[in-house]
Amino acid sequence: MTAPDQQSLNSIEERYRLIMDLQTFSRRRFIQRIPLATLTLSAFPEVGLPAEAPATRFFLNLSCGRIGVKATFLESVELAVKYGFQGVDPDPRYFAGLTDDQLSRLLESLQTKDVRLGAAGLPVDFRRDEETFAAGLKSLPEYCKTLQRTNVQRVGTWILSFSDNLTYLENFRLHQRRLKACVEILKDHRLRLGLEYVAPKTSWRSSRHPFIHCMSEMKELVAAIGTSNAGFQLDSWHWFNAEETQADLLSLRGQEVVLVDLNDAPAGVPLDRQKDLSRELPCATGVIPVKAFLDGLRKIGYDGPVQAEPFSATLQALPRDEAVAKTAQAMKKAFSL
Repeated sequence: MTAPDQQSLNSIEERYRLIMDLQTFSRRRFIQRIPLATLTLSAFPEVGLPAEAPATRFFLNLSCGRIGVKATFLESVELAVKYGFQGVDPDPRYFAGLTDDQLSRLLESLQTKDVRLGAAGLPVDFRRDEETFAAGLKSLPEYCKTLQRTNVQRVGTWILSFSDNLTYLENFRLHQRRLKACVEILKDHRLRLGLEYVAPKTSWRSSRHPFIHCMSEMKELVAAIGTSNAGFQLDSWHWFNAEETQADLLSLRGQEVVLVDLNDAPAGVPLDRQKDLSRELPCATGVIPVKAFLDGLRKIGYDGPVQAEPFSATLQALPRDEAVAKTAQAMKKAFSL
């Protein structure tokens, strides 16, 4: 089988080299290089929720990479504490360089600060040629051991929503085989993998063959992978662009959701013209019904990290503390709805 989008995928080498710094596969660098045309929250009580509303079990996570903030792991922890976040992204590369004693002290410090670890990124390049995939798969067990040492249990990645070379079925079979190999290794280390669909029409219409771009299609891939530790990385942005509702969220079980991103969309842009890198912080415009999204997660009992992923140039241009403070304010507002 031909590797997917080989020429296009060559353009994202730099983004993959940055994966260990960001702890997540960001689409920012990828999309910028491809023309789209060709808790229980102790710090933040559930203000304003009706008495019959289910309790909030998910937690407010600071993902510096997702908001364009550069910070070391220890700096991100201090920012989280300062601005009222309950979790941070793990940094497997930093953890791997620590002795058992150093790591133990770090985990004790996080517990004292009441800061949890969120989800890591999948460090396997499964979108390119077979040789590259095999090399990444070979190194995955050691990566998993590092996460296991810190009791991280969640890993996430995203699925490209189109292909120049592969039909839907060919692409599906390729993803099923490669991701199943990844998930089996993750399962050996008590790790779960969340898969994110990319929904904007401007993305999946940009190439010859559309691929998975909505929840129902992702359900088919998760079922085909067939392991209990494969699930969903949900994003309010993609949920909105896929024209999904709270009913779609309620079709999932809480344990099927591995991690969650929260965003808003620009106002005044038709749905079929929304672009993946033009987003807003939660509750910035009110275009995305954030309350319905979070209420759906509450109802199914989701208990993992929720972080902002606005891809906002305005936010990235701010000084670090100001950007984190602004993100915290937006997230707390969303959580209080």
